[in-house]
Amino acid sequence: MNSFGRIFRISIYGESHGNQVGVMIDGCPAGLAISEDDFTEDILRRKSGAKGTTPRIEDDKPILVSGIFNGFTTGAPILISFHNKNTKSDDYKDLFSFPRPGHADFTAKMKYGGFNDYRGGGHFSGRLTLGLVAAGVIAKKLIKPVSVNAKIVEAGGESDIEKAIDNAIKNEDSIGGVVECKAENVSVGLGEPFFDSAESLLSHIVFSIPAIKGIEFGSGFHAAKMYGSKHNDQLIDVSGKTFTNFAGGINGGITNGNPLVFRVAVKPTSSISKAQQTINLNTGQKEELKIKGRHDVCIALRVPVIIEAVTAIILADLMLLEQKLPGIISDNSTR
Repeated sequence: MNSFGRIFRISIYGESHGNQVGVMIDGCPAGLAISEDDFTEDILRRKSGAKGTTPRIEDDKPILVSGIFNGFTTGAPILISFHNKNTKSDDYKDLFSFPRPGHADFTAKMKYGGFNDYRGGGHFSGRLTLGLVAAGVIAKKLIKPVSVNAKIVEAGGESDIEKAIDNAIKNEDSIGGVVECKAENVSVGLGEPFFDSAESLLSHIVFSIPAIKGIEFGSGFHAAKMYGSKHNDQLIDVSGKTFTNFAGGINGGITNGNPLVFRVAVKPTSSISKAQQTINLNTGQKEELKIKGRHDVCIALRVPVIIEAVTAIILADLMLLEQKLPGIISDNSTR
């Protein structure tokens, strides 16, 4: 399905080369100040154009269709849309019969019987993450003073990001990366044991981002190599603060008051310039595929702001469930 959340609930829609993409946000309290300018910074961070990203550049101007009136949220569903203008659909006309290795072309056609919009990846495209970023802008404002920050810490197995990208461009290939996210000032008590644990919910929404292949919290897989005496975070005071943070800010599925820390693995972009082997779905024969179009060398470069957005979305939902939002300006005399 295309919806997620319980109180702060989002629904994404659109296709990469369709008329528009966007997001519907339900459950946002009334009285939150919102303007088009609020979206500028995060949309620019997701935007392409830098070295290693696709040359497809869109305006990405948010159209605030509903749910915002006189600069404030109304409490009604918020619809935010973005028009697609810079599309080159002819670059994808052969991919309906020649699926790209590593991409959703094959599974999409099989699942939807060939009725899916395959242009630019259609509904499976990273273009859909623009709606997530827009919802994240609103979520970030809701959860203040909680702050969420993510950054790419590795690309192609290298800490020297620029060097790794230069090598991938030279080799006409693509590379993946690792993105680390940290949320600070998170209160104690968000999340539930087992199925709605903070890790479960974050993992669920993180894996909705195309190209994500792994996630770890705190010490992550390194914990398997540690002794309990080293890994256990010793408490400092009654607020829950600890000397170390190997738990990544979560115990028993519930936030413990320390910074929430996790990392995600982003796979290399499937569309590369090198010739690859695929199957002609019309004949069943193996054939060589050379992909046309405009694609990211390292999609991980554009992932940090998306990770921030989905993290803020989860925290907003959990804080609304626990009634722990700091409050919304609602004094009519100020407007």
